[in-house]
Amino acid sequence: MKCFLRIFCIGGGVYNVIEWLWRGYSHWSMFLVGGTCFHLIGVIGKRFRCRGKLITATVCSAAITAVEYVSGCILNRRLKLNVWDYSRLPFNVGGQVCLLYSALWGGLSLLALPVYRRISKKGKVI
Repeated sequence: MKCFLRIFCIGGGVYNVIEWLWRGYSHWSMFLVGGTCFHLIGVIGKRFRCRGKLITATVCSAAITAVEYVSGCILNRRLKLNVWDYSRLPFNVGGQVCLLYSALWGGLSLLALPVYRRISKKGKVI
């Protein structure tokens, strides 16, 4: 549990920093989404370790996009927090996810995997 919490907090914190650098601000909810996605990246990385980087990145991209869609439906549509809106970008689904960011999540996951592995070496996560 301690290792899971450490990984979750590192993922959430790093994602908030990435958002601040990318768009100049973040939202507290992105800490939760980022922590969840970082943990998913690690789980997928372990299960797809022998499948190659492209397949791993694609599966990570799909998982992160799913988390982003569900989070967007809750945070943006249901709670009306307006954390993000991709409706002006091409190939978007309800303004909650879009093809461009899905591809970026895949690339970012390849950068996050070695970090996850290094952090999780000190304790078992799953």
